[in-house]
Amino acid sequence: MYDIFQTEKLIELWLTEDIGHCDLTVQLMIPEDALGTFYMNAREPMYIAGLDVAARVFCKYDSRLQVTRHVKDGDQVQKGTKLLTVTGPARSILTAERPALNIAQRLCGIATETARYNAEIQGTKARLIDSRKTTPGLRMLEKHAVVCGGGLNHRLGLDSGVMLKDNHIVIAGSIFKAVASARKLLPILTKIEVECDRIDQVIEALEAGADVIMLDNMSLEDMAKSVEIVAGKAKIEASGGIHIKTIQAIAKTGVDYISTSKITQAAPPVDIGLDD
Repeated sequence: MYDIFQTEKLIELWLTEDIGHCDLTVQLMIPEDALGTFYMNAREPMYIAGLDVAARVFCKYDSRLQVTRHVKDGDQVQKGTKLLTVTGPARSILTAERPALNIAQRLCGIATETARYNAEIQGTKARLIDSRKTTPGLRMLEKHAVVCGGGLNHRLGLDSGVMLKDNHIVIAGSIFKAVASARKLLPILTKIEVECDRIDQVIEALEAGADVIMLDNMSLEDMAKSVEIVAGKAKIEASGGIHIKTIQAIAKTGVDYISTSKITQAAPPVDIGLDD
């Protein structure tokens, strides 16, 4: 899903940032003709995401490096699983090690956290979706990681759909006017979502013909009532203050989607090592 050309540019930035003028340690300590084989290993259970990107970090730095991937994105692996093998000039492997590990740990961490949240809503109709609260420059990679963990992507960017929030509605004058204004020039297959934090707004959004109604920071009682009012005439998304201890109860209200930034912003990196 992510852009290969954009990712290549990112890899160049990561390598430039980490290496500077040269890797002084390997230049002083490792013979130029030394060869090595190293293994990227999972040091804890995890879901895999971005392993191809990590492999390309090595190859981008030195095309002589040979990388073999043993698992694929979306796989669930246990502690001790061999993720990839990299063989070639030892200097190059050790120089590119940290940027490769950094991106693998970050993206696998997001996939793993997504899977943890997703497990809490199994057995309900609700689907877990992400948000635009991502690391600047890494959005497409992080959203790819969400999918690897079993989640769905919300908007990829501001051009992916119409989201009418409180400030848009204030300027338009009402939810009805905001939806009508957006609908006039909207591409036929593009959806309109309206953010609501009160029941009366839900009713207005439904009457205005919103495709998706977001319930923002509503109580469980108001969420359940909103689901009853909408009665399948629009999709319903719950958002705001979602965390691992509340998501199951929210899913049981009958909403279609639950969005949270916790799976990207608060996902801890997993422990992955490069060992000989």
